[in-house]
Amino acid sequence: QVQVVESGGGLVQSGGSLTLSCAVSGFTFSRYAMSWYRQAPGKERTLVATFTSPGGMTNYPDSVKGRFTISRDNAKNTVILQMNSLRPEDTAVYYCYAVGYYTDNTSIRSWGQGTQVTVSS
Repeated sequence: QVQVVESGGGLVQSGGSLTLSCAVSGFTFSRYAMSWYRQAPGKERTLVATFTSPGGMTNYPDSVKGRFTISRDNAKNTVILQMNSLRPEDTAVYYCYAVGYYTDNTSIRSWGQGTQVTVSS
């Protein structure tokens, strides 16, 4: 069973930084995608960053490109989202999403419970 647990959210002033962590257990796939999404009140959940393996490719929407960085700590089985130059519009609940692919291309998918990020102006 895959478990995904986020941590690191909080309150920060505009222009500040936060680091979110996503601890994944029961997940030993060589081919996978780890993503961060966010959802603001009254809005849809949207992609913030993706890290894929093999290859270690990353992908970001324009809204966070150059400010957010996703990375993987293999030793700790953790995915990190470093958020810099935060803006009030970055305020949302941030979710970690893990997708692991089997050799037959089926997949297992799991969401974390979310962590609140609030950026004050």
